[in-house]
Amino acid sequence: MDKQLKKKKWTVKKVATYGGIALFVVFIGYQFIFADRRSKLKIDRDKITISEVKRGVFQEFIPQTGTIEPSRTVYLDAVEGGTIKRVVAESGAMLKEGDIVLELSNLNREIQVLSQEASLNQSVNELRQTRLSLTQNDLQQQQTLAEVDKELAKLIPQYKRQKALFEKKLVSRQEFESVEADYLFNLKRREITYTTYKADSIERIRQVKDIMASELRMMQSLEGAGKILDNLVIRAPIDGQLSRPQLDPGQSVNAGQRLGWIDVVGSYKVKVPIDELYLPRITTGLHATTTFNNKDYELEIMYIYPGVTNGRFEVDMNFIGDAPPGIRRGQSLRLRIELGQSSEELLLPVGGFYKDTGGNWVYVLEEDGRAVKRDIKLGRKSGAENFEVLEGLKPGDKVITSSYENFGTNEVLLLN
Repeated sequence: MDKQLKKKKWTVKKVATYGGIALFVVFIGYQFIFADRRSKLKIDRDKITISEVKRGVFQEFIPQTGTIEPSRTVYLDAVEGGTIKRVVAESGAMLKEGDIVLELSNLNREIQVLSQEASLNQSVNELRQTRLSLTQNDLQQQQTLAEVDKELAKLIPQYKRQKALFEKKLVSRQEFESVEADYLFNLKRREITYTTYKADSIERIRQVKDIMASELRMMQSLEGAGKILDNLVIRAPIDGQLSRPQLDPGQSVNAGQRLGWIDVVGSYKVKVPIDELYLPRITTGLHATTTFNNKDYELEIMYIYPGVTNGRFEVDMNFIGDAPPGIRRGQSLRLRIELGQSSEELLLPVGGFYKDTGGNWVYVLEEDGRAVKRDIKLGRKSGAENFEVLEGLKPGDKVITSSYENFGTNEVLLLN
């Protein structure tokens, strides 16, 4: 007799079906709750630059380009206009003080100077003649006074004798009165002569003093008139190297026209234009460094020009120690001008990432090889070397510092 078999409630097929469904639900739930849904992008590790965040010495500086100039330049400007008569020294020549550079001719000016000299000489001669007349008048008055004194010298003893004889009634009154009259007349004459001489002497001294002052001024004018023609000869005012434009005999030159300049050789400065943004932070005494022929040289700001032109101001820098050998006027130097004192800070190397993020975030590598977007805060910049890190990074962090231009808005980068 056949036996009825009971149908199994949980078959292998059913268990497998329900188990699969459960696993699928768990997977979907995990993906919904725990899985990383951030946007990702695969990149080639060899095409990016990875830099390490380190603690080090931060020295803020700005890169600038300066121009080499002689430490002292004296310009040659024409004091008098004229025509070039002779060119003596060529551009580039080494000159000593007083050496002739070129000569000018100006016939009208020469005639004018000769006329002026003749007029001044005539005036000087007239002053000298006036002074001679005053001297002769003084001598004449002295002579008159001497003659009166001589006459009195004879009359005084004679008057005394006649007076004594008259008192003794040994001479007549008429004879005594005649001698007395001569004596009193010459005594009065001397008084008048001396008073006149004294007054004239005071006035004469004043006149002579004025005449001598006028004569001195005229002699100085005469000397100056003679130097006018000296200005037609252009000479080197200092020792140095001559630079000048092309000048040829017969060429006209105007008064005030620049005919060249002389540079002191062997002593140089560097003129540096700087953006006005840095004006409050630039002071004399700040240092800078430059590299010339694979050797570093140090400079110092010695002078800050007060004006600002086209958004830039200029400073003069001198070399500390010896200047680089072989430098020339007009040559350019790349400089790193230090701003303030150095300090120890957390540093992130400068890279192309900054133009894409503004320094607000970066991709930081994690242990699993991924690079994850992280918000940061950067401070000052040290030229083309380092940023000062204020927030978001710690020593040892590895950051992608090359350009982010091709990374789009992805938050995670998967490095191959």
